[in-house]
Amino acid sequence: MDSTITIRAEIPAELSESLEEYLRHHPEWDYHRVCSAALSLFLLQNGDHDRRVARVYIDTLFRVPRGAIGAGAD
Repeated sequence: MDSTITIRAEIPAELSESLEEYLRHHPEWDYHRVCSAALSLFLLQNGDHDRRVARVYIDTLFRVPRGAIGAGAD
């Protein structure tokens, strides 16, 4: 992921409460990571075949540092 933008969205209180609870129990996750994973998975499941979206999803799930894949491979 080379760049990011800010998205502001209203969500049901139930989702917000559930997300807060999840984040309390999983400190390695944050709002940005959850939203990136959720949005990229939604796009992949609904017909977006852009490899960049798949890369965002994989990187988000496994927290692959930028430039780590293929680094040092000659």
